[in-house]
Amino acid sequence: MVGSKGKRLARLALLLAAVVPAAPAENLARYSEDGLRAELAGIAEAETAVLVPMRDGVGLSTNIWRPKGATGRLPTVLWKTPYNEHNLRGRAAQLAIEAVRRGYAFVVQSERGRYFSQGEYQILGHPQTDGWDTLDWIAAQPWSNGKVGTLGCSSSAEWQLALAAMSHPAHAAMVPMAAGAGIGKVGRFQEQGNFYTGGVPRTLFAVWMYGVDNPLRAQLPQDLAGPMRARVAQYNDLHAAKPKVEWQTHIRHLPYAELLSSLGEPPATFEQFIARTPADPAWREGGLYHDDMGWGVPALWFNSWYDVSIGPNLELFNHARGVNTDPEASANQYVVIGPNPHCQFWQLGPDYTVGARKVGDASFPVSEQVWAFFDRWLKGDRKAFPSSTPKVRYFTIGLDKWQADEQWPPKAARPVRLYLRSGGRANSLYGDGRLASDPPGDEPADRYTYDPANPVQTIGGGDCCNGGLVVPGAFDQRPVEARHDVLVYTSDPLEEPLEVSGFVEAVLNVSSSAPDTDFAVRLVDVAPDGTAWIVGDTILRARYRDGYETPAPMEPGRVYTLRPTPIATSIRFGKGHRIRVEVTSSNFPKFARNLNTGGPNETESTPVVAENAVHHSAGAASYIELPVVAR
Repeated sequence: MVGSKGKRLARLALLLAAVVPAAPAENLARYSEDGLRAELAGIAEAETAVLVPMRDGVGLSTNIWRPKGATGRLPTVLWKTPYNEHNLRGRAAQLAIEAVRRGYAFVVQSERGRYFSQGEYQILGHPQTDGWDTLDWIAAQPWSNGKVGTLGCSSSAEWQLALAAMSHPAHAAMVPMAAGAGIGKVGRFQEQGNFYTGGVPRTLFAVWMYGVDNPLRAQLPQDLAGPMRARVAQYNDLHAAKPKVEWQTHIRHLPYAELLSSLGEPPATFEQFIARTPADPAWREGGLYHDDMGWGVPALWFNSWYDVSIGPNLELFNHARGVNTDPEASANQYVVIGPNPHCQFWQLGPDYTVGARKVGDASFPVSEQVWAFFDRWLKGDRKAFPSSTPKVRYFTIGLDKWQADEQWPPKAARPVRLYLRSGGRANSLYGDGRLASDPPGDEPADRYTYDPANPVQTIGGGDCCNGGLVVPGAFDQRPVEARHDVLVYTSDPLEEPLEVSGFVEAVLNVSSSAPDTDFAVRLVDVAPDGTAWIVGDTILRARYRDGYETPAPMEPGRVYTLRPTPIATSIRFGKGHRIRVEVTSSNFPKFARNLNTGGPNETESTPVVAENAVHHSAGAASYIELPVVAR
């Protein structure tokens, strides 16, 4: 008879065996665009530019591909998008081929007001009403088996979240990838669709909206329908090429609220959103998911460490597992977390590099897992995606391999606190800042000058969709660590490797001469050769220290405790490596600058210099708390 220890080892072996399933059978990336279209035409029957009716009479342009010669009712995969994917290309075309080969109908729908769909565009595309009506329509088709899976990355994923709260009977499964911009508030995070982090506007939103939100774009006549609409859609792509913007220069424009209108753009979504605070009730009127909405769909999440909103994504994964408005749905949440930037899941492979850091073999059979999950929930094949599949599969940078657990953070994670210490001269890489496990005594504060006209540069980290302003990934931070307005705290070299997997918490005791300013934190892995790889970052606007609903100015010189939202990561700091924390008051151009006035930054043009301080004394300790996993 096998003892309890033997049973535990056997279960562990099964768990680890499921971390990375078998390699893919075929790589469709070798096909040219023409080759993809020819392959799809050879295996699929297509209907294009079909106007699917919504409850208000608006028709959404929808393309359907079904296996040629199929006689039975088919499960359906729905890809809904604001982008120009009427004529499939790239990854969407590859997925359509994979779907049809596997016996699925593949449906691509343009959001209302986009390309060949009628109506007016609204970000996330009315996910609940339009999403519900589209599922109704698919389920009622004679070729449908009544089960629909939703699939997509970024904008094609974000709309799925609010729909999942509604538990539509046809919504059998979902695979949301990099879906953070669909989250309004969840748990500790209130980012309102990535518009903010810690109450600080993210500049990517303005840049992205410049390319997507065009209220004066050309459209087909609203009453054009049927074969004529499909015909005209073959040679009118409605894809306007907007004038190029030198974002590296223009992102400095003040006031920030006029970033797009100063280019001559008509007022649109950006101007509406920038006028809101993080707690504005208007955020509840759009398509964002909020954590009081429930959850009703089994999901296979794909997230990544160097994406724009890995923290909210993992917080939502945990929320969906625990909300239990639909116990079966909550019991069937799975997540895969790669080392890649935004949406680059299919690029994972041998000798993978994220930013400038080589992380070894990061291969993961993305498509195989997507279709296995859909086979389980849309075809009823329980063996395709067995219940023994680990709930969490994640790549640990530094260890450079995939790991598995049944929860996030991993069950073995335990908090380890490291205190910010110095003799009052932690300024720059060459100062006396250090991270230590013993708390501070009577130590002087570290002080620096923050000038919004000379902000600290963003180098890597998690970001996306920003017109080249920031290249996401792991990059050396020493160029910014050389600045006097960056406080640098570094541990001693590690005697043994240290795995940190989970949410990294930072607590800062700060003061300022200004009524409001920002405090930004970076977590860094320092290699023995001195290379300082960014792991992750966070930021908090000081006026929101007690909550977004109760902003309050700072009194000059008074010490306040700040708790920015945590950094999510899985990193092994190797033997001889050092752990580093940077603290400063800007991270630009990723985040819009705080002008230090205490007023409405977004509509102001004149910055004020702030004298800021980080305190670390017995009565006002500053620290980070690491989720350390003993292996």
